[in-house]
Amino acid sequence: MIVAQRVGTIMHADTIVVLDEGHVVATGTHKELLKTSPIYAAIAASQLSEEELAQ
Repeated sequence: MIVAQRVGTIMHADTIVVLDEGHVVATGTHKELLKTSPIYAAIAASQLSEEELAQ
């Protein structure tokens, strides 16, 4: 298990768990979460370039 605030650290993980105020709000891979989790997508967009987001 890895706990991280940087998307680049966890974007290749098998499963990512997104927390919001201590509650699990989404789980999935990087690609899945970009499509299904507005919170994850916003965090990723603020930290990664367009190229990195597409990986």
